[in-house]
Amino acid sequence: MLLGDLSPLMLSALLYLGAAAALHAYGLDSREAQVTSGDLPLIAGITFFGGMLGPILMLFGLRHLSAVAGSLLLNLEAPFTALIAIGLLREHLGKRETLAAVAIMLGAALIGFQPAQVHGDSLGAIEIGGACLCWGIDNNLTQRISLRDPVAVARIKTLAAGACVFVLALWTGGSHLPGTTAFISAGVVGALCYGISIVLAVKALRELGAARESAYFATAPFIGATASMAVFRELPAWPDIIGAAAMLAGVAVIMRQRHSHVHTHERIVHEHLHVHDEHHQHQHVGEPVSSEAHSHQHTHSMVNHEHPHVSDVHHRHGH
Repeated sequence: MLLGDLSPLMLSALLYLGAAAALHAYGLDSREAQVTSGDLPLIAGITFFGGMLGPILMLFGLRHLSAVAGSLLLNLEAPFTALIAIGLLREHLGKRETLAAVAIMLGAALIGFQPAQVHGDSLGAIEIGGACLCWGIDNNLTQRISLRDPVAVARIKTLAAGACVFVLALWTGGSHLPGTTAFISAGVVGALCYGISIVLAVKALRELGAARESAYFATAPFIGATASMAVFRELPAWPDIIGAAAMLAGVAVIMRQRHSHVHTHERIVHEHLHVHDEHHQHQHVGEPVSSEAHSHQHTHSMVNHEHPHVSDVHHRHGH
């Protein structure tokens, strides 16, 4: 609805600036590990792919697609994230989970190739697919920095992306300053759907790894598609229903899978918020061991054991 009053560039900028404003109003008094100068290259990549290029492509794509098709095509983010995580970054998905990711991708492709008015044209599908690829890269880069304070990471990303795209929108000459209603509306959407969403996504990436987080996140387009049916009165055709069923089945399989085997943790030194569990058995020099969650640099000794796990930051091993 906002694209009726704003260009894709201006709307993308306002969404992220709204998120940045909300996160700065929230404040920052956290026990989490803080962002350091060594994290800046990762943050730059996150900001460019996830905060600038991805949202811009999505909003251009939505100009060529209906809200139903646009929402469901966003499921491509999950398989793109998984392919990068597994192929390049040593995350693990079993055979069933891999087939489930393929089902999600095929379901999205089925929707994208439909020619009827409710689906839009191929250019829009390509632009949404490009956005999902950017977010796949963003998810994997963010997983590498997910041990840092998620609010701090989100604040930097949203402010940097919003400011850069806002300047770009004005510089290209195709965007005008928004009216008060559009400005406030975009800010509210950005605060909720970009600000809070990014913080929760960073926390999920920390606990689940990029491949599985993307599968859980793939439930969002189904909610968006359902909402678009109510708001825009867009009724799905049979290809939409079949594609949505394939994607829903893929998400369900990934969410139900359990993974357990004997594995070895290599020695590692890092900092993040933690409690003293089976993976965090270390001493505090000069002070008692705290039972509360806390953050400091600590060492993981090599250990060999078996328990259910996912490809989080503590479980990057071969299979």
